Amino acid sequence: MSKTKTVTGEMSILDKFLPVFIIAAMILGLFMNRLLPNIQDIFSQVQIDTVSLPIAVGLLWMMYPVLAKVQYEKIPQALQEYKLFGTSLVQNWIIGPILMTLLAWIFLADYPGYREGIILVGLARCIAMVLIWNMLAGGDAEKCAILVALNSVFQIFFYAIYAWFFIGITNIDILDIARSVFIFLGIPLIAGFLTREVFRRRKGDDWYNSVFIPKLGPTAIIGLLFTVVAMFSMQGEKILGQPLDILIIAVPLFIYFFGMFLLSFLLSFLLKFNYSETVTLSFTAASNNFELAIAVAIATFGINSDQALATVVGPLIEVPVLLLLVYLALWLKQYLFKTEIPSTEPSNVS
Repeated sequence: MSKTKTVTGEMSILDKFLPVFIIAAMILGLFMNRLLPNIQDIFSQVQIDTVSLPIAVGLLWMMYPVLAKVQYEKIPQALQEYKLFGTSLVQNWIIGPILMTLLAWIFLADYPGYREGIILVGLARCIAMVLIWNMLAGGDAEKCAILVALNSVFQIFFYAIYAWFFIGITNIDILDIARSVFIFLGIPLIAGFLTREVFRRRKGDDWYNSVFIPKLGPTAIIGLLFTVVAMFSMQGEKILGQPLDILIIAVPLFIYFFGMFLLSFLLSFLLKFNYSETVTLSFTAASNNFELAIAVAIATFGINSDQALATVVGPLIEVPVLLLLVYLALWLKQYLFKTEIPSTEPSNVS
């Protein structure tokens, strides 16, 4: 079999068709809204914090498999990568949040709930799924794993502060967001870290990465799809009454993903990073942790809020756009990195 594979051929079925599954979950949720008009009362009978128990379990499971993939043991290596780490820090925690906030105000000035929702998406920096885009575009897998681990830890300490600052001190209680971040990021991060440490020591790295994670990882999508079904079942009447709202939310997200990638690619190129490092920096900057944004929006504003609806549109747009950006990166490589000799045969983008 040829070593040259198409980009989509490298992706799992779940990753490749994630937007299709999300749309199907939306339709199922709308159908359940018609079938069970009192579904919100059913979900709200038992709660964790401000979130119903079934939805809280879905949110926690959505995060746990993703965080069990993160290679936390690589974080100390970042101390030796000053230039890479510093550039990623600027792209992820300065440029990204500012760009998303500007786009949110430009396009959603009259929709405060949607505006706050996509700002939450922009503040939630990349985690595990970026490893897929980085691999497909020929990025540096080792350095990508380091940046993902750093972003995961950074979000524990800074996400609540950023949300409070960028959304506005009069609109949100920082303690509410901090509590949500601890429950829906801190708990699964600790669980993911302990899972990784225990199983790697008992079974070894090869078993953990090639046997356990391939079985655990895809189950995160079950949590995501369950959350989408629940959300749309509870927001059915509002969504059916305003069907164009999804498109309104999608426009700034679409511009953000393309704009953030191109800005990061140009900055990394000007700073003379090689192609694999440029790709790694660009995809970690353009990708977002939509799972965290969804969890925080639901826990802080409620599952039937405009903020929660806006965060769900994130993965619907991000997956196909990031796939297009893989092709764009491989195309740019031919013109901007001509002198580099690839260590492996590039993906076939035809």
